[in-house]
Amino acid sequence: MQQAQTAEHEQEQGQVEQPVPAYSWYALSVLVLIYVLNFVDRQILSILANDIKADLGVDDAYLGFLYGTAFAIFYALFGIPLGRLADSWKRVRLMTLGLALWSAMTAFSGFARDAATLTVARIGVGVGEATASPSAYSLISDWFPARLRATALAIYSSGLYIGGGVSLAIGGLIVDNWNSAFPQGDPMFGLAGWQAAFIAVGIPGLLLAVWVFTLKEPVRGAIDGLPTEEDPHPFRGFVQELYTVIPPFTFVGAASRGAGALAINIAVFVGSLVLAHFITVGLASGEGVIVAALGTLIGVSLPAITDQWFLLAIGYYAVFCWASALRQRDFPTFALTWGSPAFLCTILGYGTVAFMAYSASYWGAPYAERVFDVSKAELGFWLGGGGAVGGFLGVILGGRMADTLYQRSQSGRIWVVLFGLLSPIPFAVVQYTTESWALFLVLNVVVGGLAASALGAAAASSQALVLPRMRGTATATFFLATTLVGLALGPYMAGYVSAQNDGDLSAGVLSTLWITPVGLVLLISALRLVPKANQSVVERAAAAGEPVATTRSTP
Repeated sequence: MQQAQTAEHEQEQGQVEQPVPAYSWYALSVLVLIYVLNFVDRQILSILANDIKADLGVDDAYLGFLYGTAFAIFYALFGIPLGRLADSWKRVRLMTLGLALWSAMTAFSGFARDAATLTVARIGVGVGEATASPSAYSLISDWFPARLRATALAIYSSGLYIGGGVSLAIGGLIVDNWNSAFPQGDPMFGLAGWQAAFIAVGIPGLLLAVWVFTLKEPVRGAIDGLPTEEDPHPFRGFVQELYTVIPPFTFVGAASRGAGALAINIAVFVGSLVLAHFITVGLASGEGVIVAALGTLIGVSLPAITDQWFLLAIGYYAVFCWASALRQRDFPTFALTWGSPAFLCTILGYGTVAFMAYSASYWGAPYAERVFDVSKAELGFWLGGGGAVGGFLGVILGGRMADTLYQRSQSGRIWVVLFGLLSPIPFAVVQYTTESWALFLVLNVVVGGLAASALGAAAASSQALVLPRMRGTATATFFLATTLVGLALGPYMAGYVSAQNDGDLSAGVLSTLWITPVGLVLLISALRLVPKANQSVVERAAAAGEPVATTRSTP
């Protein structure tokens, strides 16, 4: 053991002196651009929300569902098999295909004439965007040494905030100018401003996909001294994952593991739908378009379940199916992710940060448009610009601070995540109660920056708790927490509370603060668990059956 620790220390010292090739920084800049476009296509819905609400006759609960759940469930579900594919196939090719898909579906959103079509388009965006981060996180971990990994991941994550800010500015300008030129819609297609905005931001992604295809694929794990050979059958695992996560194939996958596994699987499926039904009845909501379409397709009348709770039930059931299959098929990966309390506390703790952050970032523009007397163009410029600056500075400084604290303590990164959970709260309360437009803008920068500080630290922590070959799957699992906890629940809850209070978005957004104690418990637990888990990754993987070397660098 002493020899192993000495070798590990020498490898870490070697990484301190190891220069980062210029190509790594070039490739990272391209990934940032992809992520910028990713969030332009995702976040533009915020500045368009009030126009969509008026044109399609929907309420705030649906707008929260459209931005959050409709996107998040399919983003999360397809992120699982696509994360597996990122672990076995060419990650650059996977990102290229995904970028082309989500850009095309964003453009398709511009031709939506009803809520059902817009929902389908949003689902397509979610599937396409599910390719991006598992591939990008894995690539960054192979382009940058451990000492700079949180910083590199934070730089990549800055695209989230730049894209979110740019989307508001671009969307506001397009909508105001289009509606001014064509108050009744353009003469050819009759498109409104919000529809033109979707088309305008979707098309450039098809061109960017060509550039992305030119990036070089790095050797997986080489930078950590654990080079991994290419999988000779990369799509075999992808197809296996589809059978473990996409109903009704999940029943076939469960049956292959035995009658007992199938019985448990069916019980969880039925139980999930029953719970969704009772939640719907308790909230006294009507039937949704997806549930109605499913009933028509199979020729039966389904019980009242809203799309929100139906999709969540399917999502959580699918995650159960995937985790069960992973346990049997790849126990070392299961042991270091689902079987690791440190990993779960870290990703779920960050999920509570995302629960509040997604709500505030999405509803900020609709709230300001209703409360303050400003045009969409002015709103988009100031709110989007401030959000981009705050988010960019927050994620970069937070990532750098996480790396600095990690050099002093194995729990250093978790302290940054905890800071990102607690520090925005008092400023958010003032932001969503003030009557001052100027103060609202200033606090938008502050709240966005403080919440953003947690992302790079959480991402790097999740990567550090697994082996190189598991990073794509670990990223997909990490994003399950941010999507199924944060994105799928936070914006919808804020919208639902607002709809029940005559469109009071202040009450809606601030209602999401209830999750703070949950996040606090999870992250305090992570502070205690992560240091030991970081130091024993190889040992725990070997104990679970992984054939690994005796030394490695600490990510």
